[in-house]
Amino acid sequence: MPSSVKDTQPDAIPFRSMAMFLLLTFGIAWGVLAAFIFFPETMVGMFGEITGEHPLFYLAVWAPAISAFVVIVRWSGLEGLRRHLGRALLWRCAWPWYAFLLLGVPLVFFAGSFVKGNLSEATFPFSSISSFLVALVLIAIKGPIEEFGWRGLALPLLQRKMAPVWAALVIGMIWGLWHTPAFLLSGTEQSAWSFLPFFTGTIALSVIVTPLFNASRGSIFLPALFHFMLINPVWPDAQPYDTYIFAFIAVVIVWLHRKSMFSGIDSVTEVVPDKQ
Repeated sequence: MPSSVKDTQPDAIPFRSMAMFLLLTFGIAWGVLAAFIFFPETMVGMFGEITGEHPLFYLAVWAPAISAFVVIVRWSGLEGLRRHLGRALLWRCAWPWYAFLLLGVPLVFFAGSFVKGNLSEATFPFSSISSFLVALVLIAIKGPIEEFGWRGLALPLLQRKMAPVWAALVIGMIWGLWHTPAFLLSGTEQSAWSFLPFFTGTIALSVIVTPLFNASRGSIFLPALFHFMLINPVWPDAQPYDTYIFAFIAVVIVWLHRKSMFSGIDSVTEVVPDKQ
């Protein structure tokens, strides 16, 4: 078979590419944030104070997606990248998943805030609808873009070697560890959070989104929507109780999907989907 054809096959992305993906993902994100941590005066003088809306912070957040795209182009070419990006258009899934994403996730935050005792203090944090819409757009193009890397590339690769439940736990721990520099840098959202609940949350969320990814046959849109709903700024502050609730939900979802989560039945293992 000609190499030009072989390189665009779904299995053209080898498992060993996971190492390249992780090196790039951590190198980009940790490199940017470490520069502000260890050389604050120089970096601030050149680029200004780092915040959650700083262009370099966006670069750090986009590291998993950028790294995934580099890996895919390296082994599968631009055609492979085009097909991978097409997964952002996959939206079909069982209706209970949509109910959870659109109704269940907000309920978690309101329930957590109720337990925390600050639900009565919750207010709409924007002065106008236009500022709210701008914030939603900025959020949509920040965190959810990570899913091209974590779920779009890392999860299929790991599911070639282990059952989805273990792949989810591995990615959850890597995902949480990857955020570490943001907790050490003032000006970022994470600097005001506690790391342990956040780390626990990344593991729980990774477990929840794994069967969603597999049930939707590799949709990146649905994990991105989940990510978007998690960071919607209108939800009340529910930390750390939202994490506890999501951890409980993760256990329930593993139980409900125990056959596929522990066996790998119907797991998506292709980074680049076959031609339609």
